[in-house]
Order: sequence, then C-alpha cells, then structure tokens
Amino acid sequence: MINKALITINLLAAASCVFLATKFVFQPYYAEIRYKDQFKEYVFKCDNSMREHMIAKNKFILDPNSENERILDSAEVGLLKCHEYDLLRKKMLSLGLTNDKLALYGLEAIEQGAADVREIVRIHEFRY
Repeated sequence: MINKALITINLLAAASCVFLATKFVFQPYYAEIRYKDQFKEYVFKCDNSMREHMIAKNKFILDPNSENERILDSAEVGLLKCHEYDLLRKKMLSLGLTNDKLALYGLEAIEQGAADVREIVRIHEFRY
C-alpha cells in the first residue's frame, strides 16, 4: 500500500517537473525561435507607421485642408500594423518571454531597420 502511494507521488512529482520545464524553459525558447524575426518586422513597421501618423497629424493641424486630411486618414489606416505587433507581443508574453527580452528585440529591429534605410539612401542618393 505504501509502495503504491510512493509511486503515485513520484509520478505526480515527475509530471510536475515536466510541466514546469515545458512552461518555463521550452515554451519561451520555442516562442523566441518561432516569432522573433516576425516580431522585429512588426516593431519596425509599427514604428514607421506611428512616425508617419505623427507627421501627417502635425501637417493637418498646421494646414487643415482636404489633401492633408486624406493623408492623415491613410496614416491612421497604417496604424493597423501596430495592432498586429500588439497581438504578437501578447502571444509571446503568454508563451513566457519577458518584457525585457521583447524590448531588446524591439531595439534590435529599429537599429537594424535604420541601418538598412541608411544603406538604401547611400546607394540611391545623388553624388555631386
């Protein structure tokens, strides 16, 4: 009788260890491998969309006309990219990644994107 109880307790302990390892080790690792590049892409797109929206809004405030209103409306539609970013961010958090890790990925995305943009400008700018 005691042996059955010990075996049951050991099985429960082993199952708990497997569950905890999955929850706190394997899930975050999987989320990082599976979603990191997509997250970085969404961060860069959302950052650009917010910048474009801010510029369009300020332009409309300074000169409220139909053309600037159309540009502002287009910029607001562009903010949907931020919704995709937010959904993926919440998914990654639920899979065990930390806010600090996601913030690091965000900084990497913006730095990498800025470097890519500088390279494109360097290639295409006119030289006198």
